[in-house]
Amino acid sequence: MKALPEGLTHYKSTAEFTENSIPAALLRSHSTAPGVWGRIKIIEGKLLYRMLEPALEELELTPAQAGIVEPRALHEVAVLGPVRFCVEFHRMAAPA
Repeated sequence: MKALPEGLTHYKSTAEFTENSIPAALLRSHSTAPGVWGRIKIIEGKLLYRMLEPALEELELTPAQAGIVEPRALHEVAVLGPVRFCVEFHRMAAPA
């Protein structure tokens, strides 16, 4: 699995979602803004992460396996049962 590149800074996180509160937009194809990386952090349960570009790749996310979202890459998730998760957003730190 991919990792976040060095030099990124965490700047915000979503609320905690469950299988009942997950926004519909996360269940269909979407992407982050230019330069924004995401880290799908599973707190409890599991989630299916589909990376749609450049080729379809699926990964089962668990508390031990986060999902890394590259900038502007189309992706979606699917609920696999009870789950609690959030998404952390990262970008390059501003030059000092």
